[in-house]
Amino acid sequence: MPDRLNDDSLADLPEGIRRPAYDRRALKTGIVHLGVGAFHRAHQAVYTDDVLGQDPRWGIVAASLRSPDTYDALQPQDGLYTLSVRSQDGEALRIIGSIRRVIVAPRATEDLLDAMADPQTRIVTLTVTEKGYCHDPATGALNEAHPDVVHDLAYLKTPRSAPGFIVEALRRRRRAGIPPFTVLTCDNLPSNGRTVKRVLTRFAELVDPDLGRFVADQVSCPSTMVDRIVPATSDQDRERIGQALGVEDAWPVVTEPFTQWVIEDRFPQGRPAWEMAGAEFVADVEPYEHMKLRLLNGSHSTLAYLGYLSGYETVADTMADPAFVRLIEGLMDEEVTPTLHMPPGADLSAYKRALIARFKNPALKHRTWQIAMDGSQKLPQRLLGTVRDRLQGGASIARLSLGVAAWMRYVTGIDEKGAPIDVRDPMATRLRELADRAGPSADALAGALFAVREIFGDDLPKDPRFTGAVTANLARLYERGAKRAVAEFAAE
Repeated sequence: MPDRLNDDSLADLPEGIRRPAYDRRALKTGIVHLGVGAFHRAHQAVYTDDVLGQDPRWGIVAASLRSPDTYDALQPQDGLYTLSVRSQDGEALRIIGSIRRVIVAPRATEDLLDAMADPQTRIVTLTVTEKGYCHDPATGALNEAHPDVVHDLAYLKTPRSAPGFIVEALRRRRRAGIPPFTVLTCDNLPSNGRTVKRVLTRFAELVDPDLGRFVADQVSCPSTMVDRIVPATSDQDRERIGQALGVEDAWPVVTEPFTQWVIEDRFPQGRPAWEMAGAEFVADVEPYEHMKLRLLNGSHSTLAYLGYLSGYETVADTMADPAFVRLIEGLMDEEVTPTLHMPPGADLSAYKRALIARFKNPALKHRTWQIAMDGSQKLPQRLLGTVRDRLQGGASIARLSLGVAAWMRYVTGIDEKGAPIDVRDPMATRLRELADRAGPSADALAGALFAVREIFGDDLPKDPRFTGAVTANLARLYERGAKRAVAEFAAE
């Protein structure tokens, strides 16, 4: 298949393939996005694509802060790629054109800073994952000892981190008299807008106290809630989609029909009319954020660790086991839902039913190993926030503690058959060293991991209701294995 998807090949695509409904040559850059991964391309870039026909000022310059892989795939395609929406009913293909160009930050640092400092750029969006904010997940504060933070404070003009790029661009805009852009995070952080504002303000203070006050007073960081399941693209996906298009697409993205974006409406320099594409603008995102982080993400992580240990490759495989369905339904209904406080009209029962159906979708090959990545960064907001609320109310954490115990068992790096686990986590080396010293003892392993303050804070390790429940479940996983432990939980 010699031909490549690009602007020239658009007109020759088969009928039934949806294409951009606007003149891409007329696009201006209004958004710079940091972290151009699959999720952004299946979510925010799609919402933007939907509204560019009405307003072409909001084209996207997308940057990778680390790997050149996305650039190498998309730049020869003029930024175009295929969105594949898959369900039990089949597959719908659509070409997304909202990304005007791609930058690899380490190769073109000044190019990216110029784009962010350009007066036309009025929003900087981020999907850099939890670890990309260089913060302490337990406190939400900037980790001032983080190697990238140390580097960026010493070399302001050649940053490596997302906070470093944002603060340097804001510094240049302030010096030039250009109003600051809005910073819109789309990552799963607790109170994500406020967390990012705290991180950026502190970083700016360390550069210059006046710059810190400017960021604190002038930079808007709305909170958001994003929701769409986006598995990693496989070679089989590329082959299938290429056959349907009649041209090669080096990096399509595959996703589910469901999508949701809830945003606090605080954009001093303007924004796209994303509500025309289905986004919901609200005064306070926090109830929706808790709903999604605790019900979807908390369940996802629990499924990932227990499912992987049970030998299940994907979430759909895991949810084909009725015991896992009962476990997750119990987790949602009995332990998570009582901690949520939703505004009038929000239908939690319908949302939970939809989650179960989404988890069961066999058309999505969402690997448990993929979801299990970066657990040290995810655990505090996905499970431990709920744990704290439950303990404060004197309520049970039986299923929540099983999820935490499964994470502990997973990060030992050895599965139930003695085979190695490829643990991808910024703290993987430290966690593995702790596990190796503890050995296959639930008491020793739990005690060692509880001492990781960045994850568990100072309070949970001192609460015997938490430590006792997690240690007991970890012992159960060692003695019975994950699959049997889940079956026993489901039967209780």
